[in-house]
Amino acid sequence: MDAQNTNDQVVPKTAFSHVREGDTAFEPGGLRDFFQYRDLGISAATGGQVIAQLVRANIAPEAGTGWHRHEANFHIVYMLKGWARFMYEDQLTLVNTGDCVHQRPGIVHFLFDYSPDMEYLEIVSPADFTSISVLGPCEVPKPTPWFSKLNDGTDSPLNSE
Repeated sequence: MDAQNTNDQVVPKTAFSHVREGDTAFEPGGLRDFFQYRDLGISAATGGQVIAQLVRANIAPEAGTGWHRHEANFHIVYMLKGWARFMYEDQLTLVNTGDCVHQRPGIVHFLFDYSPDMEYLEIVSPADFTSISVLGPCEVPKPTPWFSKLNDGTDSPLNSE
């Protein structure tokens, strides 16, 4: 990667980026098959130093992410819509619309439940961070069933237990 000297510091070259709402679409094929991802162009603009992507629910939670940790230097999640429930080590954490979570490097966690309208902004460095499955420190609660309205107006679970 090309670099620039700035006040005796070597700074990797980056590019200006402006991704409009219609420029990229939500697509499957990211880290989790039950989510859809929308690339915001930051990985290309930073030469892979950082990824910024929108992540949204696609399928009701069943097994969740499983216990894992990421090989990343920086990782935040900002909830744009809905909610998600995580276990961060042995701590149950409800993340609501407007909440921001900094996942310190190496923290063991499990995203096990989320609303049908869940959507969050995820910013991670480096862009090609890895996810490593690990044994969990505790039991994980069951996810909340998603519901749909039946013809008679009653609720029907979309994911049955």
